[in-house]
Amino acid sequence: MSTTSTPSSADTSDARPSGSAALPRVAWIGLGIMGSPMSENLVKAGYDVTGHTLEQGKLDRLAAAGGTPAGSIAEAVRDADVVITMVPASPQVEAVAYGPDGILENARPGTLLIDMSSITPQTSVDLARNARDRGIRVLDAPVSGGEAGAVEAVLSIMVGGEQADFDAARPLFDALGKTVVLCGPHGSGQTVKAANQLVVAVNIEACAEAVVFLEKSGVDLRAALDVLGGGLAGSTVLARKKDNFLAREFTPGFRIDLHHKDMGIVTDAARAVGAVLPVGAVVAQLIAGLRAQGDGGLDHSALLRSVERLSGTEV
Repeated sequence: MSTTSTPSSADTSDARPSGSAALPRVAWIGLGIMGSPMSENLVKAGYDVTGHTLEQGKLDRLAAAGGTPAGSIAEAVRDADVVITMVPASPQVEAVAYGPDGILENARPGTLLIDMSSITPQTSVDLARNARDRGIRVLDAPVSGGEAGAVEAVLSIMVGGEQADFDAARPLFDALGKTVVLCGPHGSGQTVKAANQLVVAVNIEACAEAVVFLEKSGVDLRAALDVLGGGLAGSTVLARKKDNFLAREFTPGFRIDLHHKDMGIVTDAARAVGAVLPVGAVVAQLIAGLRAQGDGGLDHSALLRSVERLSGTEV
């Protein structure tokens, strides 16, 4: 699918670009590491954003950015044209979507629900089917780029759903990301996100192993990473995580806990379709081990700590 789709005239009322006479009202559910800067970017683009989360500090942050805090999901979504969810995993998506206090019971028919969480493809398919019975349209639209990509509004957004709904949501996506692609029907965005997390995990592990190898060999690490970044070994992962490796600074942009969850998703999805992921399976176990050692709250670049432990380096 093209990344330059133009919204159809029938659907532009749902998500007009900044500067239009009637921007849609947005409800944002989930204001975490990714959700807070993403919702703030919509505010900057001119959207009226009402947000809900369980942390008062995050609600205060949204208010300071020009958004409107809501005390409940029902309050946030009742007047919204578009509802966006960004929560950790499938159970949380189901918790905010279903039940008497959830999105489906309280959003108006015709609302566009965009789930930007990273969850199982089947959860997305089920949500779209159940929402259709309520007259609510759904897109699954997970993202890649981490906290920095969210802040800078340069995320990669992988979308599953109907073309018309994608076209309607395109102005919103363009305020949040740089690469926006409709990947196929409901659940396809989540499948592509699972593949993305596989590639990222393996890449981080390779970078971490290279760092330990270089340091134990007595090479100037900064110089080595600079030259590696300029050649075929260069990657967005290396560019983004180089400073983490150099400073051993693992403040979470994307937590090990969440990548552990995502590796479970890709492992299960691959098994279901008969795809064999031998390297991915090893890295999934390394991530699980790092989490078991108490590092689940650290950034996923902390895979370096796992390699250091295996190499006999005290961390």
